[in-house]
Amino acid sequence: MFERSDYFILLAAFLSFLLSVSLWFTGQRDEGMFVGIWVPSILAFGIYIRLAIHRRLK
Repeated sequence: MFERSDYFILLAAFLSFLLSVSLWFTGQRDEGMFVGIWVPSILAFGIYIRLAIHRRLK
């Protein structure tokens, strides 16, 4: 079901989320919001890559 690359994408999104939360709670709110925007971008990139590979295999 999941491939190795899927785990890397999820790990990158989760680490970005953790960094965002840590920045937010250490008082760097603008930086925390900026890094928080990365999470959906990383997941969208992962979906794009998965669809591109799936289309190439057809």
